[in-house]
Amino acid sequence: MSKNSEKTVEIFENAPIPKAVFVNIVPSVISMLMVLVYNLADTFFIGQTNNDAMVAAVSLATPAFLFFMAVGMLFGIGGTSLISRLLGQGREKDAKYTCSFCFWTGAVIGVIGMLIILFAVGPVSVMIGARPEKVGAETVGYVKEYLRIVAIGVPFLIVSNSFSNILRAEGKANKAMMGMILGNVANIILDPIMILGFGWNVAGAAVATVIGNILSALFYLWHYLSGKSMLSVNPQYYRIRGGIARGVMAIGIPASLNSILMSTSNVIINNLMSGYGKLAVAGLGVAMKVNMVAVMLLIGVGTGIQPLLGYNFGAGNKKRFFGVLRFSLILAVSLSVVMTVICYAGAGPMVNAFLTDEEAFGYGMQFARMFILSGPVLGVLFVMINAIQSMGAAIPSLILSISRQGLLFIPVLFLFHQLFHTAQTLVLAQPVTDYFAVALSILLMIVSYRKYFAQK
Repeated sequence: MSKNSEKTVEIFENAPIPKAVFVNIVPSVISMLMVLVYNLADTFFIGQTNNDAMVAAVSLATPAFLFFMAVGMLFGIGGTSLISRLLGQGREKDAKYTCSFCFWTGAVIGVIGMLIILFAVGPVSVMIGARPEKVGAETVGYVKEYLRIVAIGVPFLIVSNSFSNILRAEGKANKAMMGMILGNVANIILDPIMILGFGWNVAGAAVATVIGNILSALFYLWHYLSGKSMLSVNPQYYRIRGGIARGVMAIGIPASLNSILMSTSNVIINNLMSGYGKLAVAGLGVAMKVNMVAVMLLIGVGTGIQPLLGYNFGAGNKKRFFGVLRFSLILAVSLSVVMTVICYAGAGPMVNAFLTDEEAFGYGMQFARMFILSGPVLGVLFVMINAIQSMGAAIPSLILSISRQGLLFIPVLFLFHQLFHTAQTLVLAQPVTDYFAVALSILLMIVSYRKYFAQK
């Protein structure tokens, strides 16, 4: 067994549960919060231009960005789930095959995505809701400008999002965090320089985002080329057969569907909200970012424990698996309550940092406090999602993924729109859906736990 393998075993298999959980979730939480900070930085510095059309444009362009993040999630979550289980079974060479498959397949899809946006930016803009008759020609122009530049970074975005997860599968949570911090800090530093200093506005935000993604992707590539990993991105290890592609896709597709449906639902709610004017759209975009303060922290808890759960599932260690799950749920619920209070009480100052127009601020303040109504239970949801994925439970993972942002949310959204005809009730559709999703996640977790551990 290599030294890298011994370190993984020590953390995943032998360390006390609280220590093992915190070693994995702290870097993951920091990474997620850094993602949030750089997203907030884009909106904050765009807001300093006092042009709400630009704020609305960045909000409208977000779903396209989320789509390619979902592709990264496909290989990141799918690869992490399979690799951690393979390492738990002692199949290190198959883990290398999986890592190489995720890298090269993701990179090729990224190049294809880049070309699609560059040569079809008009249709893509219309698809995400940027129509002149609804949001104005000025806003549409900013959306297209942003997308053209961000497209260049799509391959790097997919690689960085994939490997910020996959590194955790081999117990390298700190390295995964460092890659995310490198890209996000670069983005945050470059935002004020390019948006305000150079006067590039929306284009400046896009350039900063691309550079940040490139730096993160290169950091992860350097890690694998340095020989300090038990995994590899060497093309000679590229495999599709032998259950590699199927194993990644079985969990990766449901995980990415969640992000794709989130992108789709954002497009739908942006389109519906545009009926109340661009200031309502700007308020919605800012409120979503305020809500993400709590969401990203709790996602960090969930993704942090997935490799730990996956390893112990692969090793057949039922007692430790359940111990990690129980400790993580207690921690997640505690954090959920704390973050709900913080986001509700601090909604005003946070929204005010991004929006200058009084009407837009009013929308943003109301929407932010409505979104956080599901805050107390969100921690349970994200822990359950990752626990189900860690077991390779493809069907339960798929059901949960298509339910929260699709099967449940979209019908509730249209129902509220038809019944109440107000901007506020469109926002309420999300917290109502979240409570249904939490109940469903608990049910699916019980079913998955009994079925998959019984098989082992």
